[in-house]
Amino acid sequence: MTLDEVRELHYIAHRENLGSILQRGILSYAAAAKIAHTSVAMPEIQQRRSKVNVPNGRPLHHYANLYFNCRNKMMSKIRSQRRDLCVLRVDPAVLLIPGTVISDQNASSDYVRFLSSPDGLRHIDRDYIFARSWKHPLDQIEEWRHGSAMCAEVLVPDRVESKHIMGCYVSCQSLFDECAEQHPDLDVRQNGGLFF
Repeated sequence: MTLDEVRELHYIAHRENLGSILQRGILSYAAAAKIAHTSVAMPEIQQRRSKVNVPNGRPLHHYANLYFNCRNKMMSKIRSQRRDLCVLRVDPAVLLIPGTVISDQNASSDYVRFLSSPDGLRHIDRDYIFARSWKHPLDQIEEWRHGSAMCAEVLVPDRVESKHIMGCYVSCQSLFDECAEQHPDLDVRQNGGLFF
């Protein structure tokens, strides 16, 4: 993948956090823990992520994490909450922020590679990441590999400033109406297909 091919990055958030995110930006897990918010993170995954250090020595929880494609295994696992979820659309210019790192799959995977940004994009297979599904019924190992790769991340130190938020996707009309009314300056779009 090249920088020109990245049209937007994604951050999955609970709708109740939208106002705070638009004010404070997208915070790292460590920073968000210091303020009241509604988390969509799975505790067992966060426990695993708490043990990961990115090669420069910073803990993974000190990065704001974005996806190339939010329609991944994480979204699949929380799809029952889809009426409460927003996917923030983030300007790919964040790939140029000093210290930003790309993971070629879920950042807590056993075989993850951490790559400098934006050069590491060349190791991201666009067709693989944006496949409609990671399922490979005849090849379990390939299914595991593909599922992890679709969760490739962009890790921005500490936070993504709100100026980089381009808008958000929601799954249904009622949430569209709510977000459009409460955040009239935000480009809200309905895209149920992202939420399974």
